[in-house]
Formats: sequence, C-alpha cells, structure tokens
Amino acid sequence: MKTFSEFMKQRENAASAYCRGEGDAVLALSTTRKPAGFFGPDGKAVRGPEPVRQAYAAGAAQFGKDGESQFEVYQEAEGGDIAYWSGLQRAIVELNGRSVPMDLRVTELFRREDGEWKLVHRHADMLKSDQ
Repeated sequence: MKTFSEFMKQRENAASAYCRGEGDAVLALSTTRKPAGFFGPDGKAVRGPEPVRQAYAAGAAQFGKDGESQFEVYQEAEGGDIAYWSGLQRAIVELNGRSVPMDLRVTELFRREDGEWKLVHRHADMLKSDQ
C-alpha cells in the first residue's frame, strides 16, 4: 500500500498530464463514491462524483498538448483513511494555441477507498499575487 507521500508523486504526474489535455490520470484518481466536490477556478461549485468527474474531463479537454504543472506543497498530512494537501499549483497550459500561465491556490482532500487514495474534493482558485 502506498504512503500518502508516494501517492502525491502520482497525483502531481496526473496534474501534469491534465495540463496537456490528458484527463484520464486524474479521473483514475478521482472517487466514484459520494460525497465528492469541486470548487473550480471558474468559481463554480460542483457536487457529486459523476458531475465532478465530468467537470474534470471537460477541463482537461480545453488544454492543448504543450502544458506543464508542478505543485508547491505548503502542507500535507494523512490520518487513517483521510489525507490532504494544500499549496500552489504552478501551471502553463495551451489554450487556443496560446501558452497561458495558471497559478492556482489548491486544497485537495483524499479518502482511502479499497486500499487506494481517491480525490474526493478539490478547491482551486487563481493566485492573485505571488507572495
């Protein structure tokens, strides 16, 4: 069984793939069970595993192949079957053929399901200034 720190490497790789328009890795890490939520950078709030997964897939579909992402983890912890991380996601995505920087403030919550960590909630919004 992976530790949460080991899992976070997989999570960060999935975020990088997502920023290249490849949403499958994030979907594979996302829960299919209730509860689930997503507060996206567009300001929308999505609730329920299937609507959240649809929002993730739609988001990845907007991006071209020339994206990249990395996490700056401020805090990370696990306790039993619950874990989280918070910090910044520094990304550059390709939108309509243009390279667009997206620096996000992120908090993600995870639940262990059948021995694997699953993303159950993501809150991401644009960083207003680099502090």
